[in-house]
Formats: sequence, structure tokens, C-alpha cells
Amino acid sequence: MTRTAAVPLEPTPEALTNPVRRYLLATRPAFLSITLAGCLLGFATAPGFDWGLALLTLLLALFAHAGVNVLNDYYDHLNGTDAANTQRLFPFTGGSRFIQNGVLTPLQMLAWGLILFGAVIAGGLWLIGARGVGLFWIGLAGLVIGWAYSAPPLRLNSRGLGEACVAAGFLLIVAGADFVQRGEFAPLPWLAGLPYALLVTNILYINQFPDREADALAGKRHWVVRLAPATAARGYALILALAALTLVGLCLAGALPKAALIALAGMLPGLGAARALAQHATAPAQLAPAIQATIAAAHLHAVLLAALLTLF
Repeated sequence: MTRTAAVPLEPTPEALTNPVRRYLLATRPAFLSITLAGCLLGFATAPGFDWGLALLTLLLALFAHAGVNVLNDYYDHLNGTDAANTQRLFPFTGGSRFIQNGVLTPLQMLAWGLILFGAVIAGGLWLIGARGVGLFWIGLAGLVIGWAYSAPPLRLNSRGLGEACVAAGFLLIVAGADFVQRGEFAPLPWLAGLPYALLVTNILYINQFPDREADALAGKRHWVVRLAPATAARGYALILALAALTLVGLCLAGALPKAALIALAGMLPGLGAARALAQHATAPAQLAPAIQATIAAAHLHAVLLAALLTLF
């Protein structure tokens, strides 16, 4: 098969001789910006703002997300799903390919993921001392979810709980960012973060369509594997509708200002993605634009809602 300029090249040892660049790219940094969006939303729900605490919060959240990405690659190597994935849409699905292409060994990936988690724990302990013990429970829940998502014996994504893990994990990012600024728990970040968390869940959901056959072979029994493709495609539209209805309900109930309804505009790319998925659920090679639109919807909504909450 001939590559074109529109198709990103997979990583190779020859292209990544610089060890710093190699380990950085192993974290899939292009996809960490969704965590930045969640932190911005959490900062916007808090009544005050401290730049130093915000930067440390963001750094630790990015390290946590990066560690989850690296460990997910390691455990997907162990269960064989990435090696068997011939329908992947790189760089969106099928993992980073660092292990499969010989850029890093499985042991190096495991060690790198644990180092990243260790950095999160060290920085998190300082933040807990500075801002309150409640942050301990947010951080602990986030790390446990990130590990249990793909690691045995729980392997929650293989048991149909991956979507719940993603929704909970990214909701914790919003709540954690708010807690660091506020110094205590409050309902607002949990409520405001719900639509964002659901939109991020749809990123996982649509990404599972190109990986469906490989995941089934590896015993990853998530919902896209369990359901027929046409039926599973409706799940994406359902999650998108739930995100929109949640935002509308929060505004009507007075939990969010009415101006927050403008953030519905950020979800619009998801409508096109839902239509494309319905048309191409059995043709995963056609789904790259829909995946990009799904990623855009999650980012746009979170950033727009953060801006609106800051203004109103």
C-alpha cells in the first residue's frame, strides 16, 4: 500500500533516535489537549484563580493522562489487540505502535508509565497538603480508573465498562481542577463537567469501531464489539444527545447560567460525526473525519463553556 502525505507515518526506531523525543511521543501528546480543556473548565467553575496552582494542576493532569496512554499501550500489547489490529486508523486508533514497531520495548513502556504515575503521586501529595485531603480521593479515583481501564485483572474496558471509566475519569479532571482552586468540594464542577465528560466518552466510543475486529479477537468485550455495528452506531448519537440534554437541563434548572446554552454550539461537529458513523459503521476506513469531528466537539464545548462561565 502506498502512503500519501495525508496519512501520518507510524513511529520507527530510525525516525526517533532522540530518546527525549521518543519518550515524549510515546505519551501521544497530540491527544493530551482534551485534558487541558477539562482543566480550563474546572478553573472556570472555581470562584478564585491562582496561576501557580493552576499550572501545577495542569501539569499533573497531563502526566496522569500520559501515563494512562502509555500503560494502555503496554496492556494492549499483552492482550494482543494492537498486534492484531490491521484496520487501525493511525494515529487515532490502534495504539501508539511504539511496541509493535520496535521503538520501545514492553518493559520500557511499562516503566515509563509507572514513572509518570509516580510523578503524579509525588506532585499530588504536595497539592493535598496545600489544598486539602479531599483532593486525595479525587486523585486516587483517577489513578485507579486509569489503571483498571486496561490492566488485569479488572480490564474494565473489556467488560463493557470502558465508557463509564472515561466519563468518570474526565469528570474527575474538572472536579480536581476546581478543588485545587476552591480548596473544598462543590457541586458546580461535577454538574458543569458532565456534558464534557460525555463528549470525551464519544471519542473512545467511535475509536472502537476501527479496532472492533482486533478487540474481539483479544477478548475485549466492549459495547462496540457486543453489538452489531449498525446498532452500536446508535450509541454514539445517544451519548451525544445525553450530553446536549444534560447541558439544557442544567441551564433550565438554574445550575448553570442561561448563557451556557451557547456551549451547545461546540457540540455541533458531533452531529456530522453521528451521521458519518451511521453510514460507515461497517467501513472503519471511512471514519477518520468523524473521529476528528468528535475530538473537535469535546474540545470546543469545554473551551466555550469555560469562557462563558468566566464571563457570566
